[in-house]
Amino acid sequence: MNPFKQKRKVLSALRDMKEGVRPPVLCPACKDRIPEKELSENLYVCPVCGHHFGVSARYRLKMVADPGSLREICRSLKGKNPLNFPGYAEKLQEQTEKTGLTEAVITATGKIGGRKAVLCAMDNRFMMGSMGTAVGEKITRACEYALRNRLPLIIFCTSGGARMQEGILSLFQMAKTSAAITRHSEAGLLYISVLTHPTTGGVTASFASLGDIILAEPQALIGFAGPRVIEQTIGQTLPEGFQRSEYLMEHGFVDQIVSRGQMRETLSLLLHIHDRRGKL
Repeated sequence: MNPFKQKRKVLSALRDMKEGVRPPVLCPACKDRIPEKELSENLYVCPVCGHHFGVSARYRLKMVADPGSLREICRSLKGKNPLNFPGYAEKLQEQTEKTGLTEAVITATGKIGGRKAVLCAMDNRFMMGSMGTAVGEKITRACEYALRNRLPLIIFCTSGGARMQEGILSLFQMAKTSAAITRHSEAGLLYISVLTHPTTGGVTASFASLGDIILAEPQALIGFAGPRVIEQTIGQTLPEGFQRSEYLMEHGFVDQIVSRGQMRETLSLLLHIHDRRGKL
């Protein structure tokens, strides 16, 4: 780059910082630089290539719920250190201070298109959205609340899998959450699972895959083990796009791929159909 142009670019960036203007965000997919304001107005979806950036659990819930309808439940429930894993208690505290969350999932009631539902959203900023005892308990209590009140359940999933610091107690949550989902389903109630990037490990192998309807955001990585682990295990090269939502939809694992801008409308329609016709 021309030194003069480079200097102007640096001075422009410094001026923007001084004036409180946030620098453009680099899209990891198309490498275009998107103004932060434009990205925010587009629900953090790249307007050039459609790449879906990660968003927080609170943002995701507010994105789909009717304004003012969200009421958080089980807010005080947070992770502990049941196995006295070295440094884990400090790590949990650090994550809380960093994200403002008590755990890797938020559970709430809310309305979408005027229809009440129980909503859960995982947040991979908190220890990669890993599932420990507190996450499993919050998901289970949300299922039980939905069952008691005859409400549909919607879970936005994103996770790196089970939380190793809690050992076998973390793996127990797979069975516990699956049993709670089963009771909800046997009562004739609707469960919609929304898979976002990434959804892996024990979450994929439990409640994320049990939806009556399974939706996914575009290009989300969905699977149990990661592609590199699978390739090393079987000694083969995986197909193009393997474990991405489009590939999984082609093979019947996902019912529909829904862009973020259409998610609220799609969920509202599904709740409307369920409300009129009963269990799908």
